Amino acid sequence: MSGASEGLSTRSFSEISEDEFMVRVGIDLVAAAKRNLGFLRLVDESTWLHKKPTILEAIRRYDELWMPLICDLMVGITPPMILPPLDVEWVWFCHTLNPVSYRRYCVSRFSKLIGKPAIFNEDNEGYALNRCREIWVQKYPNEPFENDDDSNLNDDIICNEDLLAEVSKQRCLFAKFHEPYMSELVYLIAAKRRFKGFLHMMQRFSDGCCRLVPTTDILLMLMTHQSYPTVYATDVKEMEGIMWKIVGAWEAVKLNEVEMTKKLWEKTFEEPYEKAGCEANSGVQKLKPPIYWKVTDLDVNTKYKSLLPRFLSEVCVMVKLNPKTAEGTSVAFLRLRMLRCHKELKLNQPLTKFSCDSWKKTWHLLCEFGTKGLVLELRNPKGRCFKGSSLVDAITFSWNALLRAPSLTLLRETNEKLRLFASMTPPVQAPYLLKCVADRVTDDSGAMISDVILKMNQYRPQEGRWLARTVLDHAGRECFVIRMRVAGGIWRRGGEVPSAVKWEDRIIEIREGSWFYEAGSIGRAPAKVVGSAIPKEPPEGWQASWCFSTGDELLVKYGSSASISGLCLDLKTPVPTDSWLRLLIGRQLQYQEQTSRDINDSKEYNERNREQQVDEDDGFVTLVRYSEENPDGKATGLINWKLLLVELHPEEDTAFMLLLCISLLRSITEIKKEDIGGLLIRRRLKEAMLGARDWGSVVLHPFSYSSSISSPYVHPWHWNPKVLMAMDKVDMTMPIGVRHPPEEGGDKLYKLAIIGG
Repeated sequence: MSGASEGLSTRSFSEISEDEFMVRVGIDLVAAAKRNLGFLRLVDESTWLHKKPTILEAIRRYDELWMPLICDLMVGITPPMILPPLDVEWVWFCHTLNPVSYRRYCVSRFSKLIGKPAIFNEDNEGYALNRCREIWVQKYPNEPFENDDDSNLNDDIICNEDLLAEVSKQRCLFAKFHEPYMSELVYLIAAKRRFKGFLHMMQRFSDGCCRLVPTTDILLMLMTHQSYPTVYATDVKEMEGIMWKIVGAWEAVKLNEVEMTKKLWEKTFEEPYEKAGCEANSGVQKLKPPIYWKVTDLDVNTKYKSLLPRFLSEVCVMVKLNPKTAEGTSVAFLRLRMLRCHKELKLNQPLTKFSCDSWKKTWHLLCEFGTKGLVLELRNPKGRCFKGSSLVDAITFSWNALLRAPSLTLLRETNEKLRLFASMTPPVQAPYLLKCVADRVTDDSGAMISDVILKMNQYRPQEGRWLARTVLDHAGRECFVIRMRVAGGIWRRGGEVPSAVKWEDRIIEIREGSWFYEAGSIGRAPAKVVGSAIPKEPPEGWQASWCFSTGDELLVKYGSSASISGLCLDLKTPVPTDSWLRLLIGRQLQYQEQTSRDINDSKEYNERNREQQVDEDDGFVTLVRYSEENPDGKATGLINWKLLLVELHPEEDTAFMLLLCISLLRSITEIKKEDIGGLLIRRRLKEAMLGARDWGSVVLHPFSYSSSISSPYVHPWHWNPKVLMAMDKVDMTMPIGVRHPPEEGGDKLYKLAIIGG
């Protein structure tokens, strides 16, 4: 072992193959961990399972029924290919996470260690569960197989107190592993590799260290290993005397233990211990990322070919000075830039902030995969405050290169002065970001009102008038066109003019795709209509009502004393489903958490939060989805109807969200008799160049907040949307002396149709 250790010490962690760690793992940890993450998520969502009477009954069923059953079916050390019901499996899982207690329990009751079958395929899981149900019914005819949410259960059930303590301790375990990227195979493969490296390090320094604190990924692999007791016992037999040194998920941790673990890792592998998505389990509450994203199994928007998904990764950059060239770096600084999408971004750090003794976490970002990568530039200043500088050296870290790296990390050196360590998490789907921008008026066919179209139609007058809004995604791509019917008829010089249609005919429609441009910016709307909203007479007590093509009905009233903002909304769904929706005024639930956190020590972060407290009349509406499994609801979308901005999770339909947004603006504009959201603008506004500062492309993690960074483009869009959108639009008004062409129908027509008489 010592010879192998000496060979490993001369190379970085990334250069060492997994087989060289000399650590045995007798189970497919990657598949097992993926299965465990899905299981923990299911347990977390099953709120009925965490009621005390249910837990007590689950412990009784585990202790008195399940363990004797599986013991009788075991042949040698091989467990049968069956799986218990959810409540029993949860107790079993919690029990195995304390290997010493679990072994003592098994040996004292059954004179052998009870193992768990390695079943990772969904079809095999279904078979194993059904097979267990058959055996259970035969053995326990008077005991139900499923432990449903039974309100008749009480707290008087006598149960094993040790088991109750273990289950209670793990109640919030999923919160440690809930990040969506943790289920990705490349993350789990890297985690398995780091877990083996961690065990190798512990063996090597077992005599000189006390307790070691695992990072999130290593802890996941350890708990997965422990959840298969017979395999775990065999694999760690030679290390059994030192496994207690690994700090558990809920054990108290001392700061010096975290620092000691980091130093041992750096000494062993010549790389930082922590990396993106893998922080030490220090017991201190982590700074949550400012973006609300979650694991999703369903994207209902794949049917829209014009809408491309958005992928995010966490990225960390760590820096260490080269001790041989540490002198003479007092004036130099390091700059971070993106390869694409946010070329205006420049984050600077003076080299005086770095040390040659330890790695310093310098930047923590959330980046869209479309940014392609980052560039780190070593520069010498020519003036003060980094204004004017000369490039000394530059290192590029592309996302593709990082994803191909064994541990999702890369180590580079620049000009023999700095050692740079970049890491990332696998890209996972994030919420869609959409904004609606004004465009030209169109006719009934969808063609823009223009002499170009008129000539193509052999000067046949264009009939009908519709206001248009073009929907752009996070990268500025056109993906939908929204049209609002205003008038009918034609315009003829010196004769006919379009006239406003009846109120009930002022429909809204969503068309999928981008404009088909005929000449320059003149074009035709895509033909496919994917959603529509029709105004209808509102019921008593309401001021506006819209009937959506989805069957939903939106009710709106403004000025009620029942709401601070004066806005009241109701969304009625015609057909009962497993889940239901509500519209809450302002930024609520998870979006509210992102703007009012008090766990940060950053002065800049807290000051910004105070400035961005929710204004009840700022145009925000949160879409919240409820279900029996989630009675408290979860935010699945955020709308700003004043600015026509939409964020939605993949499980919500884009056309439905756009209809909500534009219907709200139409209703409140008419109710207040005021053009609140610029609906009367009837031309495309010039915007910032694509790729210069695309919104949502780079977001700072709270760790990287600084008073020197003032751009709203590196914070979530809903923190300061007015400033963000104002900066994005170069020209918000019609130039003096320029008027809309008379063919459109005139300002009076549109004011009558949009604001009302």
